[in-house]
Amino acid sequence: MLACPPQRTTRLVLKQTELLRAPAERVVYAERRTSRPPPTTHWHGPVASVRVLIVAGATETALIPGISGAGADPAALRAVPSADLELLARGHSVSLPTIPTTSRGTATPALFTHAMSEMLGVDVLCVDAGMGRPTRAPVIPVGSEPGRNIRAETALPNAGALHERARALGAGLPDEHILVGETIPGGTTTAGGVLSALGEPAGVSSSLAENPVELKRTVVDAGLAASGLQAGEASGAPMRALEAMGDPVLATVAGLVEGALEAGITVELAGGTQLGAAAALVRHAGVQAPMRLSTTAYVRADESADLDGMVEAFDLELTCTDPELETATHGALGGYGSGEVKEGVGMGGAVRLIADSTRSMSALRSHAAAIYDRLAGETHCGEPSESPGERA
Repeated sequence: MLACPPQRTTRLVLKQTELLRAPAERVVYAERRTSRPPPTTHWHGPVASVRVLIVAGATETALIPGISGAGADPAALRAVPSADLELLARGHSVSLPTIPTTSRGTATPALFTHAMSEMLGVDVLCVDAGMGRPTRAPVIPVGSEPGRNIRAETALPNAGALHERARALGAGLPDEHILVGETIPGGTTTAGGVLSALGEPAGVSSSLAENPVELKRTVVDAGLAASGLQAGEASGAPMRALEAMGDPVLATVAGLVEGALEAGITVELAGGTQLGAAAALVRHAGVQAPMRLSTTAYVRADESADLDGMVEAFDLELTCTDPELETATHGALGGYGSGEVKEGVGMGGAVRLIADSTRSMSALRSHAAAIYDRLAGETHCGEPSESPGERA
């Protein structure tokens, strides 16, 4: 079992009342600040009041060799976001012959979010921020174009339009509590670029077991130079950071979260450092409402990721849950225990919901393995519809 001990004790404190209610595999942290009263948000409401939103998109940054571990090969990488949404919405992938895996055969984290949804009856809503390819999943369209390589002068020219559409979507949601996740290969690199532009802690995680930190740093530095930005020059200007270094998912998540918070909806960011970057954008837009970041123990254990720095800088409450996959005997699940994939597609929020329910983590692992085995023996691959998706 992975432990989630606090490594920074100056401003992160153990929230004892949460810990008393939490399962043994989970530790909850809360940042104590004096700038505003402690949040009154109830993070552990009934599952029936929770909806999961998964925002999907693409960036040409993912095509840089060595940047992303998503997809079994470079051709499959492009199809991963649409295939993830199909698994969540239809129970199987259409854009790929079976569910997405890494080149080592480790299954997409969408498998766990889908398994949780089936076990707990939690609704999952799919949002297309700009996948740039068809999908057979019903989606709410916010954008259609992938982001450019962040080494270009402008990585996301439609950042403002994406943000405003997503903000309207968030403000109009009927929910009390939403968990927001993402699927976008290469997204930790664009997240690092946005954080650098904002002048914030930029230690991001990776879907690869060995984080290509130097490669990411080189790409980010090239992107800042192409955009004419110095690190920190976009502080307080989140749209400028997004246009220069962002991707469609970050713009959409930031807008969605801002709209939802303004509508009084409880927002839980279900993911790792990519969603930490989204939180940075929200804070730089001047929004101070409470937010929680729910992630897996694998991101917390990644020494190359500055998760604590993000939690402190962006005034987040952090929940870290251990899915205990290092004990998994199934070949498609065991890679998580050795540091591959770690997080994504709402997995951190999914395992948090399981931990707070009457179901066990072992039941989640068994159900995920059963889904994988069933789908591995089936082929659902076909030509997706010519439209960008079945619009919800």
